[in-house]
Amino acid sequence: MVGKGIVLIALCYQIAMVQSVDRNNFKTCEQSSFCRRLRSLEPQTSEFEVSQQSLQQFKQYVTLTLVHQRTKHEYVLKLACIKGGNSFHMQVDEKQPLSVRYRVQDALVREPQYGPTKVESTSGTLITVACAEGNGVKAAIQVTPFKVDFFQQGKLVVTANGKGMMKFEHLRHKPEPKAEQNAEVQEDPEQKDGEKVEHADEPPADDPGAWEENFKSHHDSKPKGPEGLALDFTFPMAKVLFGIPEHADTFALRHTATKGTDPYRLYNLDVFEYELNNGMALYGSVPVVYGHGETSTSAVFWLNAAETWVDVFSANRDTDVVSSLVNLVSWNSQTEPPAANFISESGIMDVFVLLGPGPTDAFRQYTDLTGKGPLPQLYAIAYHQCRWNYNDERDVEMVSAKFDEHDIPMDTMWLDIEYTDGKRYFTWDHHKFPHPVEMIRNLTELGRHLTIIIDPHIKRDSGYFFHNECTDRGLYVKNKDGGDYEGWCWPGSASYVDFFNPDARRHYADQYLLENFREQSETVGIWNDMNEPSVFNGPEVTMLKDNVHYGGLEHRDVHNLYGHMQLIATFDGLLRRGNGRLRPFILTRSHFAGSQRYAAVWTGDNMADWGHLQASIKMCLSLSVAGISFCGADVGGFFGNPDGELFSRWYQTGAFQPFFRSHAHIDTKRREPWLFPEDVKLVIRDAIRKRYRLLPFWYTMFYEHERSGLPIMRPLLAQYPTDVNAFAIDHQYLLGDQLLVAPVLESKQQRNREVYFPIRADSQGDWWYDCDTFHKHTGTGMESIPVDNYKVPVFQRGGTIIPTKERIRRASTLMKHDPYTLTVALDREGHAKGTLYIDDELSYEYRRGHYLYLEFEFRDGVLSSRKIDTTATYQTDTWLERVVIVGLGNVPTAATLYTDASGAATGRLELERAGDIVTVRKPGVSMFDAWSIKLDF
Repeated sequence: MVGKGIVLIALCYQIAMVQSVDRNNFKTCEQSSFCRRLRSLEPQTSEFEVSQQSLQQFKQYVTLTLVHQRTKHEYVLKLACIKGGNSFHMQVDEKQPLSVRYRVQDALVREPQYGPTKVESTSGTLITVACAEGNGVKAAIQVTPFKVDFFQQGKLVVTANGKGMMKFEHLRHKPEPKAEQNAEVQEDPEQKDGEKVEHADEPPADDPGAWEENFKSHHDSKPKGPEGLALDFTFPMAKVLFGIPEHADTFALRHTATKGTDPYRLYNLDVFEYELNNGMALYGSVPVVYGHGETSTSAVFWLNAAETWVDVFSANRDTDVVSSLVNLVSWNSQTEPPAANFISESGIMDVFVLLGPGPTDAFRQYTDLTGKGPLPQLYAIAYHQCRWNYNDERDVEMVSAKFDEHDIPMDTMWLDIEYTDGKRYFTWDHHKFPHPVEMIRNLTELGRHLTIIIDPHIKRDSGYFFHNECTDRGLYVKNKDGGDYEGWCWPGSASYVDFFNPDARRHYADQYLLENFREQSETVGIWNDMNEPSVFNGPEVTMLKDNVHYGGLEHRDVHNLYGHMQLIATFDGLLRRGNGRLRPFILTRSHFAGSQRYAAVWTGDNMADWGHLQASIKMCLSLSVAGISFCGADVGGFFGNPDGELFSRWYQTGAFQPFFRSHAHIDTKRREPWLFPEDVKLVIRDAIRKRYRLLPFWYTMFYEHERSGLPIMRPLLAQYPTDVNAFAIDHQYLLGDQLLVAPVLESKQQRNREVYFPIRADSQGDWWYDCDTFHKHTGTGMESIPVDNYKVPVFQRGGTIIPTKERIRRASTLMKHDPYTLTVALDREGHAKGTLYIDDELSYEYRRGHYLYLEFEFRDGVLSSRKIDTTATYQTDTWLERVVIVGLGNVPTAATLYTDASGAATGRLELERAGDIVTVRKPGVSMFDAWSIKLDF
């Protein structure tokens, strides 16, 4: 009977998956008691005021007491300047809570580093706090009603509680049931002198979901009762808000603060075949929102891991922000500055206010807090081939061989859950995969890798070693009664590793070591899926909120952190598996702020349709500005069967996104490229080869992301912050500041693609060179670009130099020693700069100074190379094979190479001319050496 039950639940889940999402399985704000209770749609009069006598000045922060005017309950506000002076850290917590309220751990890269924080002035109505390290960075605290204005260089850029929507439900004892309605009111035995205690007839106790809540057949006991909080933030200088991923919606956030419309929801959930163009919760939650206008960018990072809803008050609520492949958004309807109201179920108000002033400043300030994505091994940014599931060893070897047969590069084969022995992780099905180590070795000898899936649910089976160990050591998440929590997932009955327990994290990480999981190698990548966590028979397909983690943490407090904590354990295991030498590769579905330090992210169970292809750009842009640059979507769509046109266009899009993997559901038709007609296969091959040609550029961008924290994939406003027409564009994007990418995203054998060329602050446009033809575009605004089946409209910005490798091999690992080509695209002044990063492509030796970081510059007819980090060194045998220069006004007659430090010429170089395209062939210089090439006119 147990076996039949397992099969039935899994079958019902799969049937539901192929029918699209059932919205009834997921709560609306009205069905979520704290959201219903705390949500405000119109500005209110704040019920909080500052007790001025409570002001305390410390070296690096100030504190104040906030008083709720009606209940007289007291809260402590702490305000500090972040070191560097352009950000504030603001916390609000109960002064004397009945129990300690949860503060998020493990999301920040380190404890916040504070700079000098000084009370500059006080009056009867205002307290001004200044950051000594900032330039005009101040916070003005209004005493009554309470609000905080944040200033950058004298400009008001963020206001907290400007709409008066702040709410904070203090912890309290559950009231006794009310006596008869007309009974005489008795003195409350819990009331202390001078304190007013709320009674059952006062909000929020009159809410039926305040003290316990039901959703469908699930009951939430809410042992601490109501403990929600809300705070609004206004962005006076902004015209558009963006951020708070993950949602399948427009990049520019829509207006939600309307009756009948739900706020954006941040609550990690397993939502298959998710709908587009709404704020439903998905697999990850990053609670950072940016406000951007022509002269200012600022952000609010709401550090809370509980269920959170975010209402957006858009500056354009009449027209709404819509994404269009042709039309631009008009901002003329702006009537009031945009705002965001954060509403969380529990925890404290833990807020970072990032003051910019520009987009890249705000992005850096955020990643300074949560960390930068580390440089991956080169193979991880090449092409990955996956489906649920490759059947057996023979299937894996056949697919790998077919890529070679059809001359299509591929770096990694993936295995989904069917490779395991009955969904028992850290095991193999030896009927299908009798020789896994040999299979892995065969791939490695071809220059390829294997990635396998390992989920957080553990099969409850007395014959399964890992289940027995977790049970014996008490490493599972507990239910509210203290027993091991049991839910249902792919193995059937399962329990879930409590990754908040340090012993559980360590023991789980130990399973990745070669002495424990022997049938693998140190090069195998890991795929952490279903880690929201997904529980098929749980409320909203996830874990009960009143479950208990290590240290007595309620799951409601840490839900959005669960997958993140699994990543910490997985990363630790892989790092130790490679003896601290190899950079781990992990892919995750669930994520939170800071997850970029451990894993790449993909956008989950999408569908094979054009809308989901378009959504892949919007979703990855939102993730990228929230620190998660290593992002991609399942190429082709996870569900459904794409036709040849959609499939090839998706490959062309995926080839220009940071994570590039094809993946498909078990019930879809096989869709390896050679199974499509020859003309489709050739287009797919061309797209993948474009990716491999640009790998030196991608690798350099990933390295620079680790150094700077800036997104790899960027919205246009990141580089063109004054171009209001670019603010809401999410159908094209930038890679770094070098490439403009505008994939074909619509069907019907499209023959033209409308591309927007942005405007700089000086009202001019950059020059953009078509990467295929080098045709120069000098105008601004929308332009129609002809496309055929092969065409991916990608343009190199004038003033940049991009490195490539032109010899495409079966895998990126085999291209390591191949020579480089530099494409020099000149700007209006005839200048260009670019960078190239080189190391061993797999280890952490680069953090010990074993790398080359080069800058190339073209100026006054001379192209030169120099080391940026002169103390770093890496012996490379790579060399410069070719230089392509576009945009020269005059045609050179000769080229001379200089490599001697004395300045003597080394020799003349072969030169080819085609219009304004000049190619210098075979300079033959080592990338390690300093050199220059002078053009003679």
